[in-house]
Amino acid sequence: MVKRHELTEAQWGRLAPLLPPERPATGRPNRDHRTVVNAILWRLRTGAPWRDLPERYGPWQTAYSRFRRWQAAGVWDRALAALQADADARGDLDWTLHFLAHPSAAGAKKGAAIKPSAAARGAGGPSSTCGPSAAASRSAGR
Repeated sequence: MVKRHELTEAQWGRLAPLLPPERPATGRPNRDHRTVVNAILWRLRTGAPWRDLPERYGPWQTAYSRFRRWQAAGVWDRALAALQADADARGDLDWTLHFLAHPSAAGAKKGAAIKPSAAARGAGGPSSTCGPSAAASRSAGR
């Protein structure tokens, strides 16, 4: 029986080939990738600290270090891209839901604040929810 936060057989079947080899050419063998991925999913879905990982997943340090190493190596990005491409080829991906981009992806300068247009702010008046006396005292101090 699959636990609540763990991958099904079908999900694991799609993800497993996208991960690095489980048995390294040299050194000690890795802990089972599926156990570690399920540990990572548990942590991400619950929001609990790594140290609170249930014992069935093994040492929390193993899951944490594998998550970080794969993140630095781009494993997660490549897996996501491959899974999206597969879903798109099957017609299972609705691209109309994926139209928003982060401001930096749209060419904004790093650290630039997103400022609403004048139309979005409304015509005149204070931009806060304070009453008229606070708005008047603010404009008197200008």
